Amino acid sequence: MPEVTIEIGGRAFEVACQEGEESYLQAAARLLDEEAGVLTAQVGRVPEARMLLMAGLMLADKTASLQDRLVTAETELATLRAAPAPAPERVEVPVVPDAVVDTLSEIAARAEALADRLDPAAQAEG
Repeated sequence: MPEVTIEIGGRAFEVACQEGEESYLQAAARLLDEEAGVLTAQVGRVPEARMLLMAGLMLADKTASLQDRLVTAETELATLRAAPAPAPERVEVPVVPDAVVDTLSEIAARAEALADRLDPAAQAEG
């Protein structure tokens, strides 16, 4: 079992942990050390046991607040997931606007008239 030296409130502690958990222990110790630093800045030097107790309680308070927020967020998410999805809005757009159809018809009529004048055989058939 690996032993890790952590520092909290300016004091060093030897702590054993499971193999591979060293980085988690060090991260947790940093959090506790930050709280101990806040406590020391506010109160000054306090006995080791009291410092660790107060810093632990401060972290527990933060954790409880985050758990409350998590429960609220999960409840809101469950409510959103349970609500029926809004019906999609139907939007109809004409594929070819009427003005374009009219213009194309006029162009086709002119093209046919021009073709008739240029091709005498077409005039005899029509």
